[in-house]
Amino acid sequence: MGMSVTISVGTEQDAEQIFRLQYLCFQGEAALYGNYRIAPLVQTLDSVRQELASDCVYVARLGEEVVGSVRGTITEDGAASIGRLCVHPRLQGHGIGARLLRAAESALAEERGATRFRLFTGHRSESNLRLYRRVGYRTVGTSQGSDGVPMIVLEKSADEFATTA
Repeated sequence: MGMSVTISVGTEQDAEQIFRLQYLCFQGEAALYGNYRIAPLVQTLDSVRQELASDCVYVARLGEEVVGSVRGTITEDGAASIGRLCVHPRLQGHGIGARLLRAAESALAEERGATRFRLFTGHRSESNLRLYRRVGYRTVGTSQGSDGVPMIVLEKSADEFATTA
């Protein structure tokens, strides 16, 4: 009998697993852009620990192993900024990313009062764009990442969460 993936709030004890998973998962993004200095690859373990203490962090677990994670925080304009969504490469394409996204959206809206959700992804990241659009996000602009990667900015209203959850 196989194990099922569960979604739960990330804890300080998950920091190292999240850190390693993030490094593994964002290698493909780095290769896509020819830039191995993208933010998820240069983030420190201490910074991940700080995010666990202050941000909305969810993990996907397969048994004791963290196989996915996502983070969100409320920005100055009241939007929820969602980022660092990643799922272990061997488990991608099974809906885990969408489940993590829904968990973060729910907590950010219900517990932190977000009125809309915002996320950024690289302009060449077609699989990310497909997922985000499938769950209701729309392109609202572009920006340049601190690492120089051209980014697409996507948003959706928190009111739409209930219809896509």
